Order: sequence, then C-alpha cells, then structure tokens
Amino acid sequence: MSIATISPKELEERRKQGRPVDLVDVRTPVEFREFHAEPARLVPLDQLEPKSVMDARNGSRDEPLYLICRTGNRAHKAAEKFLSAGFENVVNVEGGTQAWEAAGLPVVRGKKAISLERQVRIAAGTMVAIGTVLGAFVNPWFLVIPGFVGAGLVFAGITDTCGMGMMLAKMPWNRVGCDTSCAR
Repeated sequence: MSIATISPKELEERRKQGRPVDLVDVRTPVEFREFHAEPARLVPLDQLEPKSVMDARNGSRDEPLYLICRTGNRAHKAAEKFLSAGFENVVNVEGGTQAWEAAGLPVVRGKKAISLERQVRIAAGTMVAIGTVLGAFVNPWFLVIPGFVGAGLVFAGITDTCGMGMMLAKMPWNRVGCDTSCAR
C-alpha cells in the first residue's frame, strides 16, 4: 500500500480553513527543540507506538494523522509502522521541516544544536582519520577501524538505516528534558 503525502502549503491551508490537523514530528527531541513546524507535537520515531498515538487522539481517530521529520524519510518509516499496525489514515508531509520552513510557514525556534547528520559525519570522519593514522604509524590492524566505518556507511546507504545515528541520538548531549519537547 502506498503512503499518502501532502505538501506543507496544502497542510497549512487545511489548518487555516479550521480543519483538524494532528501533526506528529518523529525526529529526535534535540532536533524538535531546535525548530519545528508550529502545530507539531513530538513523538520520536524510536519511541513510536502507533496504537498509543492513535488512542491518545481523543476522538479524532478517523481524521488523518500527519507525520513530519527533517526531509520525509523518517516520517515515511513512521507511516509504514502505522500501516503495519492497521492504521491507514496517515499522511507524510513532503520534504519535512526543511520544506515547511522553505515555504515560509510558521516554525517554533529553540536552542541550536548540531544536527544528527552532521554528528554522524564528524564521528565517522574522526574514526577514519584516527584509524588510518594509527594503521600507518602504530599497527596495520588499526586499519580495521576505517574499514568498519566504511562498511557501516555502505550499509546505511543501502538500508537507509544508520546505526551510528541511532547510537548518537541516545547520547546525553542529544537528550532533552520535557520542558519544550514532549508530546502535547
């Protein structure tokens, strides 16, 4: 079954018309805190339980549930989770929060953070550089490190699942309290 999509402008128009819009942002709490679409509430993808989300909708279960992330990939995965759980009325917001912001739609800005994508690039690059230097000057077995990172990046590209990103998302600097980021 294909996943329905909607453009950010179409969704905002629906909201302006007074039609119900339940927008769930599936990014990490840090990403949500940095900026998010104004009507969104946070339910991180790694904590997403479709039945719980649907049960918490207080009678609006028959209305579409709109899903958003940074670019649309994680929202697509979230939509697949809902479909697998038997909930079909889910819609992926095309282009995610990047497209939402580019369309000039209202966003809530908070504390700046280094994006998870940049953190992965920094960590992978550091591991490759250190492994290569240690392999060249200390012991060739250290070359296993850049090889492992390279294999991980290939796996991430093929499966669209990044193990390093998932690990980094759980690090203390990527955790926030419930003051601004918890689902409302």
